Amino acid sequence: MKFRVDRDAFADAVAWTARALPARPAVPVLAGMRLDIPDAASGRLRLSSFDYEVSARAAVDVDVDEPGGVLVSGRLLAEIARNLPPQPVEVACDGSRVLVTCGGARFTLLTLPLEDYPTLPDMPKVAGSLPGDVFAAAVRQVAPAASRDDTLPMLTGVHLAFSGETLTLAATDRYRVAVRELWWRSELPDITASALVPARTLADTARSLLPGGNVDIALSTVGAGSSQGEGMIGFEHGGRRTTTRLIDSEFIKYESRFPDEFAARAQVATAPLIEAAKRVALVADRSTPLRLSFSRGEVVLEAGSGDDAQAREVLEAGYEGEEIRVAFGPQYLLDGLTAVETDTVHLNFTTPTKPAVISGAPEEEGGRPDFRYLVMPLRVS
Repeated sequence: MKFRVDRDAFADAVAWTARALPARPAVPVLAGMRLDIPDAASGRLRLSSFDYEVSARAAVDVDVDEPGGVLVSGRLLAEIARNLPPQPVEVACDGSRVLVTCGGARFTLLTLPLEDYPTLPDMPKVAGSLPGDVFAAAVRQVAPAASRDDTLPMLTGVHLAFSGETLTLAATDRYRVAVRELWWRSELPDITASALVPARTLADTARSLLPGGNVDIALSTVGAGSSQGEGMIGFEHGGRRTTTRLIDSEFIKYESRFPDEFAARAQVATAPLIEAAKRVALVADRSTPLRLSFSRGEVVLEAGSGDDAQAREVLEAGYEGEEIRVAFGPQYLLDGLTAVETDTVHLNFTTPTKPAVISGAPEEEGGRPDFRYLVMPLRVS
C-alpha cells in the first residue's frame, strides 16, 4: 500500500477514527487502526477501529500508488498525524513497517497482524435521518441525565423511541429524567421501534458530527418493534460511520413520573438564571443545596448557611401560585437549565418535596415543550 494525502484531511480522519479505540484493549490487535485501499481506482482510504462494542469508519480522498491494507497502532498514528507539519503526507508499506513522510518529518511504525483483526459489523438498515446539528443538540440536552453507575446498565443509556415522524430521546439516573422530542424523516412512516444506546457512546458520536448535513440513523431492530435482545444502531454523517451494540435491558416507563397538574409556575429569563445559579453555587459543594424561593415578581437564590460561606442573588421572575421554597443539587439544577434552548425557562412545581419540571417555552400557548427535565428536590430543614 502506498498513497499521498492532504495533511489536514488525514489528521482529521485519523483523530475521528481513534475515538473508538479501547483504552484497555482485550487483545493487542484492538489497539490497532486499520487502513484500507480496496483498489487504485477508488481513490479512497478507509480507516477503521473496533472494540467489539463500538466501531468507527471514516474515508478520505487520497492519491493511490498501490492499493492494500495495513494495521498500525491507532493512538500512535493519531499522535503522529496531529503533529505533522502542514505539508502533503505520504504513507507507504515496507514489509512489516509503515513509513509516514511529511516534509522533513519521517516516522516508521511497526504493523500489527492484520489477519487477527476482527471483521467490522455491517451497517444496519437505515431507518431515517434528521439534521446533524439538531440531533447533536438533543443528545447534549438529554445525555447528562444518564447514570454513570455501571451496576445498573439500563440507567447508563439514552432511550431512543421512534414513532412515525417523532423521535424521542430520554435518560434518567433515578433522581432526574430528561426528555427531548423532535421531528425526523423516517424511511418507514409507520415505524415503531426503540433503542437503548450507551450514553457515553451517543454523546461522543454527537460531539463528532461535522457541521451541516443530515445524520442517517440505522437500526437493526426496525420492524421488530423493540430493541430487546441482540441489537445494534448505526450513525452515518459526512462519510463517517459509527455503530454500537444496544444495551439489552428495558427502559423505565418515565411518562407517569411527570405530574399532570402543578400548584405553582415560574417563568425566568434563561441566561440570567443560569449565570446567577453558577455564581451562588460557588459557595456550595456537591452535598450543599442551592435554594430557590419564589414569590410574586422575583426568585431568590441562596446557598450556604451558619458558619459556612454564603451567597444570595435576586432575579425578576413571573410567578403564579403560593410562595414556595425549594432546594436542588447545584449541578442537577444547572444541567436542566443549560439544556433549555429558549430565552425563557419555565419551572413548574407541585410541592417543595415532590419533583419539579424544568422546560423551555412551548411553541404554542398551552402546548407541550420539546424539552422537559424532571428533577427531585432536596429536603432541607
